[in-house]
Amino acid sequence: MSMPFYVSPEQMMKDRADYARKGIARGRALVAMQTPTGIVIVAENPSTTLRKVSEIYDRIAFAGVGKYNEFDQLRVSGVRAAELRGYQYSRHDVDARSLANQYAQVLGDVFSTMGPKPLEVELLVAEVGDTPAADRLFHILYDGTLLDEKLFSVLGGDAEGIAARLTNAYRDDLDVGAAVRVAVEALSGSERKIVATDLEVATLVRNGKRRAFTRLSDDVVAQAVG
Repeated sequence: MSMPFYVSPEQMMKDRADYARKGIARGRALVAMQTPTGIVIVAENPSTTLRKVSEIYDRIAFAGVGKYNEFDQLRVSGVRAAELRGYQYSRHDVDARSLANQYAQVLGDVFSTMGPKPLEVELLVAEVGDTPAADRLFHILYDGTLLDEKLFSVLGGDAEGIAARLTNAYRDDLDVGAAVRVAVEALSGSERKIVATDLEVATLVRNGKRRAFTRLSDDVVAQAVG
């Protein structure tokens, strides 16, 4: 009689983490940055049909990297949850923190207890406030870890290298065009050039209105990138 194959819980969690990280690293990265006029989200995305950055509710945006079908399902569920909460209570009761906590719970449950594999995604939930101090950048990792980040957030492959380049170039007085240029330079590094048609750029504008999400056209992005 053969002995049952045993894998320690620590090794199982390590294997699942390695699997998720490798899947995410194969995708293209994105950057979100605070500016005086709002939040700018720049994603490397050559697809003209698949969106990595989307409006989720009023002043809240969603972005994902990794496996598209997995993070898009999470986007849809987040939109539904936000709409339901806004309908049952008030639109003011829908905030990025509660949505990020829900996403963290889902990712954490799948990573530790549910399904044959973890989700190969990282998520960003961003909310623009009336002032820069009220902005929120919530970065959710594949295992449900929730990071409340300031100034900028980097998701995806080579996140450490991109974050290091951003740290050197970021200023808190950047306008939208300058923020896009800084983000693209950080995403590109010194060895390649990303053209405007391979970018997806959106902003959450600090305009005092109910809806703040705006998607930038290729022409506007090309002008910003120069």
